[in-house]
Amino acid sequence: MEQERIWTAALVVIGDEILSGRTQDKNIAQLASWLNVQGIRLAEVRVVPDREPAIVEAVNILRARNDYLFTTGGIGPTHDDITVDAIAAALGVAVEHHPEAMATLEAYYATRGGLTETRARMARVPAGAGLIPNRVSGAPGIRVGNIFIMAGVPHITAGMLDALTGTLEGGRPVVSGTIGCWVAESEVADLLRDSEKAHAGVSIGSYPFFRDGRTGANFVVRSADADLVAQCVADLTQALEAGGRTVTVGGI
Repeated sequence: MEQERIWTAALVVIGDEILSGRTQDKNIAQLASWLNVQGIRLAEVRVVPDREPAIVEAVNILRARNDYLFTTGGIGPTHDDITVDAIAAALGVAVEHHPEAMATLEAYYATRGGLTETRARMARVPAGAGLIPNRVSGAPGIRVGNIFIMAGVPHITAGMLDALTGTLEGGRPVVSGTIGCWVAESEVADLLRDSEKAHAGVSIGSYPFFRDGRTGANFVVRSADADLVAQCVADLTQALEAGGRTVTVGGI
């Protein structure tokens, strides 16, 4: 049987403020959820500082081994917004002002003090790039090859993802099923491993917790095949109950 094509994406989160802890990143979760609906799996994430060598290294490694690469952060108007320059360097191309982006910003800032030289920095793109519409704050995202350069502000990123919906090639969305049990993860590690092996095409994630003085874990079964997920969940539930454990559908 021919193995199903798995489409993958990576994310580079760019920003000193993320690494310092001053800002908590929210784009990883929303991108992962959005990609899943597109039939694409978020395979890896790297957080890098606002330094060109670090951005160049991450971009060149991750764009080569994934179908798509997304970046968030560093495309604003200030001097430390260097993402465009770094990605242009990674690709070996020049930076230019995109005429459509300039027109969009001119219209957006017409009643907001005009398009200054500083604001015009948000129209800079790696040569040959296209734009991702931004209906929230005017400044567009950028697409160049398999790279999607997006804002760091989550609600602006969400708008850009909405504009991209349905435009990327992908496979079947991943579906999941969850069950929970008051049991130490270590007690059922072998059972989980055997269940995953017995159901080719699924993965089982185990997420332990300590609550109300008790140890428990939720088990999440994932696959692109809903029938496989249902069968694995049913078999895993039966095996846990056969061991005298009570299973909670949907997780604890």
